[in-house]
Amino acid sequence: MNPFVLPWLSAVSMFLGIFFFFAGTVGLLRFPDTYTRIHALTKADNLGLGLVIVGLMLQTESWAVVLKLLLIWLLALAASATACHLLARHTLRSEHPPRVPASPEPR
Repeated sequence: MNPFVLPWLSAVSMFLGIFFFFAGTVGLLRFPDTYTRIHALTKADNLGLGLVIVGLMLQTESWAVVLKLLLIWLLALAASATACHLLARHTLRSEHPPRVPASPEPR
């Protein structure tokens, strides 16, 4: 691949990852209940971490480092899914129902 394109692809991937981290944080702060907050946080953070990892993979010259980064991402995916599942289950068992927006009155 062209040596001028690779750093740009890496930078774009990392900036997109940072954007998704920011979007997940905004979702965590803005959404009304626990269920929507963890949904926004897990989706955006997993994608953000994946894009940052891809950006780092494009900068490395060793296949061993690429495999280590891929393993880190897979372990983070598993940990995030497990933690959010446990949090949602605890919230449901503690009888905090999801907030459903009130439907508008029929005219």
